[in-house]
Amino acid sequence: MSVMEWTMQLAERIRWTDIAISAGIMLLFLVFRKLFTKYLFSFLVKKLQGEGEKGVWMEGLEKPIRLLFVVVGAYLAVSNLVPLQAEYRPSMDKLFRSAGIGLVGWGIFNISAVSSLVLLEGVSKRVGLDDSSMLIPFLSRVLRFVIVLISVTLIASEWGFSINGLVAGMGLGSLAIALAAKDTLGNIFGGIVIILEKPFAKNDWILTPSVEGFVEDITFRSTQIRTFADSVVTVPNATLAAQPITNWSRMGKRRISFTLGVSLDTDRDRLAIAIARMENLLRQSEDVDPKTIMVKFTEFNESSLGIFFYYFTKTTVWAEYLTVRQEMNLAIMKILEEEGVRLAYPSQRVFLEEAAYSGQRLHA
Repeated sequence: MSVMEWTMQLAERIRWTDIAISAGIMLLFLVFRKLFTKYLFSFLVKKLQGEGEKGVWMEGLEKPIRLLFVVVGAYLAVSNLVPLQAEYRPSMDKLFRSAGIGLVGWGIFNISAVSSLVLLEGVSKRVGLDDSSMLIPFLSRVLRFVIVLISVTLIASEWGFSINGLVAGMGLGSLAIALAAKDTLGNIFGGIVIILEKPFAKNDWILTPSVEGFVEDITFRSTQIRTFADSVVTVPNATLAAQPITNWSRMGKRRISFTLGVSLDTDRDRLAIAIARMENLLRQSEDVDPKTIMVKFTEFNESSLGIFFYYFTKTTVWAEYLTVRQEMNLAIMKILEEEGVRLAYPSQRVFLEEAAYSGQRLHA
């Protein structure tokens, strides 16, 4: 039977009055769906959550509820076509039940995505998490994944697909999938370990053997780090959890350490005075931490005398740290100039014995 013949037979079995009534039902739901959503949903939100969180719930559930009214209208309109009920009722019921499951899952998915902070705010306060913690976004992603998985499973079951039978019948295939998913599972557990141990938080500056930069986000599989070159490096969670992590953002102070070389012929007394003045300079600076300051003459080198500097700045911000270091270096140069102490440069001295040189000339 061709499609045209089937359509003609179907048209003969359906009364035009039924078609008109079904079209009226559908049009009624289409026209008034916004009105129904506005008042009915506002009433439910007020009862369940109160006016304070109305906007958050509306953003997550308004579109699914509006579409739900359209689905209900379509179901009632199709059900009014009496000749179709006996033949197509089972398939029609499955179709509309699947649509209902999908809409409910969509609404819950939107709530978990839009209002995850609201839903998990009480949990975060109880366990002492701050706003920079990545636990809440991570749990929100897990929740959304579970919602999608449950929705797909329910729809598949509605159409007669047995999930248990599929998994049981996979046999060796399930083992192959488990082996293939080993790395993925390792990354998921690595992400959980990172979040629970909290070696860093979002926007922290970290250093690992593989990458250095600012933490932007953490997902099921990986952590995204923006480097100083403004590129984003994606590091698997299992790899990151197994590496030593230096969190520079948690520094209380920032270290400066170097050895300054001065000329070999520097006067001993002038050198001692310059060292005392430079140490006093660091101790009087408001930008230098006073607990650990060392300025000592420590080295005799082939072409210089080494003065060792070791101190910490109070700021840990990179730009401010560089500014403090520059100011201290300029002040140190000024002290050296005032005391007549010259900086060393690579040099080599050659000594000739005049008597030996004269004897060689006579022999020649």
